[in-house]
Amino acid sequence: MGKLGKKARKFAKKNLQTVLKRKRKLKSMFKKKAPSKQINDGVENQKDDASKLHSRMNGEADANDFVSLDAIFSEDEYDMLENDSDSDGYISEELSSFNTAENGIDNNSEGGTDMISPNHLSDQNKEILSELTKKTKQLNRLKEKDPGFLKFLETNNKAVTPFRDEDASSDEETINDDGLNGEEQSNSSNKGFLLSSSVVDSLCDQVKNKHDLSLLTSLINGYRAACHYGSEAASNADTVRCYNIGNSETFSKILIFTLGEADNLFREHLGLTNSRVKKETILEMKNTQKWKAVKPLIKSYLRSCLFLLNDASETEILRFALARIRASTIFFAAFPSLQRRLIKIAVHLWATGEGTLSSLSFLIIRDLSSMLGSNGFDSCWIKMYKAFIANSKFAEPILHKHMQFLRDSFVELCSLDVHRTTTRAKASIQQLTKILHQGLRTKKQEAVKMMCSWQYINCIDLWVKFIAANFQDYDFQTLLYNIIQIINGVAALFPGPRYLPLRIKCIQWLNHLSSSSGTFIPVASTVLDILEHIPGKEGKNPGAHFNHLSALQLPKNWLKSRNFMEECVLSSIELLSAHFAQWSYGISFPELATIPLTQLKKFHATTTTENLKRLVKRFIDQVEQNIDFVQKKRNEVSFSPKDQQAVESFLQLEKCNSNAPFTQYYKSVLEKAASRHMSLDKKLPGANKNKKKRQQLENNNQIESATNGKVQPEKKRAKKRKT
Repeated sequence: MGKLGKKARKFAKKNLQTVLKRKRKLKSMFKKKAPSKQINDGVENQKDDASKLHSRMNGEADANDFVSLDAIFSEDEYDMLENDSDSDGYISEELSSFNTAENGIDNNSEGGTDMISPNHLSDQNKEILSELTKKTKQLNRLKEKDPGFLKFLETNNKAVTPFRDEDASSDEETINDDGLNGEEQSNSSNKGFLLSSSVVDSLCDQVKNKHDLSLLTSLINGYRAACHYGSEAASNADTVRCYNIGNSETFSKILIFTLGEADNLFREHLGLTNSRVKKETILEMKNTQKWKAVKPLIKSYLRSCLFLLNDASETEILRFALARIRASTIFFAAFPSLQRRLIKIAVHLWATGEGTLSSLSFLIIRDLSSMLGSNGFDSCWIKMYKAFIANSKFAEPILHKHMQFLRDSFVELCSLDVHRTTTRAKASIQQLTKILHQGLRTKKQEAVKMMCSWQYINCIDLWVKFIAANFQDYDFQTLLYNIIQIINGVAALFPGPRYLPLRIKCIQWLNHLSSSSGTFIPVASTVLDILEHIPGKEGKNPGAHFNHLSALQLPKNWLKSRNFMEECVLSSIELLSAHFAQWSYGISFPELATIPLTQLKKFHATTTTENLKRLVKRFIDQVEQNIDFVQKKRNEVSFSPKDQQAVESFLQLEKCNSNAPFTQYYKSVLEKAASRHMSLDKKLPGANKNKKKRQQLENNNQIESATNGKVQPEKKRAKKRKT
C-alpha cells in the first residue's frame, strides 16, 4: 500500500477517531490542577539550564549569548555613583575685591542675581526669595511710574550688590542691603560685570604679587566666565553670568594666566612645597582651615577646566589646558564626581584626538589610574577598552598610526595592573573564542561577519600585544595557547585568495608571539598556502594600487593582476624571513627549512615572471647558506641531542654578534618592506575616502548630545561632548 499524500495525512491527523480519542485523553490530563507558578518556573529554568549546559559541553554557541565585544564589561559601581558635585555658579566674593583688583572699574556694570531653583532651598530661603521677587517687581513698577525717583537712585546709589550662590553644599544666600538700582537690576542678568583687557592685566598682577584670596576669587570667577565664553550654556537664560568677557584678547589673557598660575597659587595657599604630592596628603588636609578656605576656589577652577575641555574645539586651547590640568591632577582626589567627569572627557579626547592631544589625554588617564587606586583603574580601563572597540569599526590608512597608538597606550595602561587586566583579558578572549566556535560550527552570517570585522581583528591584535609585552614577567601560558587557537581558527575559516590581508595579519601575530615568548609556532605551511593562490599566467592588467593595511578582503578584480602576484610573493618572503630569522641560530634549523625550500623550488620552477623568480631564488640561496652554516657548526659539537642545556646554548655567541648570513639578509628584507609600504602610501591620495563613513557613525553616536536646532554663537565651539 502506498503512502498517503500530504493532504490525506493532514486530514487524518485532524479527523481520525484514534486521533480524536488521544486528544480527549490529553485534554483531560491538562485539566488537572497545575503546580504553582514558582514550581513551574523552577522546572523550566532547570530545563533551560540543562539544555544550555548540554549545548556548551558540545561546543555549541547559544544565539542569545551573542553579544558585542564591548558589552561584556559593564560600567562599574565607581562610575555609576550619583553626581554629587556642587552647582556650577560663581564663588561668592565681596564687592571690595573688585575695587582692590582695579581702581578704575566702572561701578555701573554690576553682576546679576543667579537663578536659584526653589526646589533646592529651605523653607526660610523660599520666603526670602519670594520677598525679594516682590520687592524687585515693586521697584520696577515704581521706576516706570516715577522717573524722578529713578534719577534720585542714580545720583545717590551707584552700586548694586549682586546676589550669588556661595556653594552647592550651602543653601544660604549672601545678600548685601546697600540698595538697588532699578535700571541696572533689570539688565544685570544679561550684561554682568565687564572685564576689559586692562582690568585683567591689573587683576593678574595683583593676584601674583599680593597672594590675597579675595583677589584669587575674582580671578577664578573671571576664568569661569572665560571658559563659558561663546558657549551655548552661557547664552542660556537660566545661566546668569557675573562677569562678561569683553573680547578675544581678554579671553586669551585670563585663560593663559589662570591655567599657567592657578596650580602654583593653590599650592602656595595650602603650603605644599613638594611638587610630587600624594593622594593621602590631600585627603588629610580636608579638615584643615587652609583647605576649607581654598576648596571652593579649587573646585570652581577644576569645574571650569572640565567645561573648557568638554566645549572647546580649538586644538591649541585643548593642548594647553590638558598640559596644565595634568599638573593639578592631584586635586581631583578630593572631588570624586569631578574625577569621573575628567576620566570621561580624557578618554574621549584620547580616542578621537590626534597627535599631542591624544598623548596628553592618555598621560592624564595614566596618572589618574595610578593615583585613584583599584576603583579608578577599573573605571579608566573599562572606558578605554570600550572607546578602543568603538573606534575600531573602520581602518582607513590615514588612521592606521592612530589605532596603533591607541593599542599601545592601552597596553601600557594594562601593564600598570597586570593581575586585574588578566582577569578581563580572559573574559575578552573567551568572548572571541565563543564567536569563533559559532562561526566554525554554524557558519551563521552574523558570526562570520563579526570575525571578518575590524573590531574583532583589532581586539585580537590588542591581546597579542598585551601577551607579548608581559609574557616574560608573568605566567601567560594559558592566554598564549587560547589566542594562538583563535588566530589559527580565523586563518582556517578564511582560506581564499580574497582574504590575503587577513591571513598576513594572522601570520604576523603568530611570528610576534613566537618571538616574544620564545615558543616555536609553526607558520611555514600557512605562508606557503599563499603561493598556491597565485594564477599560473601573469595578468596583463597591473591593477590599481591597494593598501592591505586598511582592508581585510580584496576586491575580485584585483586577484588576477600583476600587483596581486607581487604582493603574494613579497609577503610570503617577508613572513618566512621573519620566521626563519628567529630560529636561524637553532640547532634544528636545517630540518625546519627543508620542506619550505622544497615548495619554494617548485614554485620557482613553475612561475614565468622573471622578477618574482629572481626574488624567490635569492631567498632560497640565503636559506641554503644558513643551513650550511648551522650544519657546519653542528658537526663540530660533541654533546648529545638529549643534553637540553647544551642544545639551548648552541650558537648563542654567534647570535649575540649576528654572525649568521641570514641575519644580514633579513635586515635588507625589512628595509625594503618599509620603503615599499611608504611608497604605497604616497600612491594612495584617496586613502581617506572612508572617512565620511566614520564621521557619520560618530555623528550618530553623538546625536543625543547635539544641540536642538540652535546655532552656536562662536565658530570655535564644537558639539558638547557627553560627560
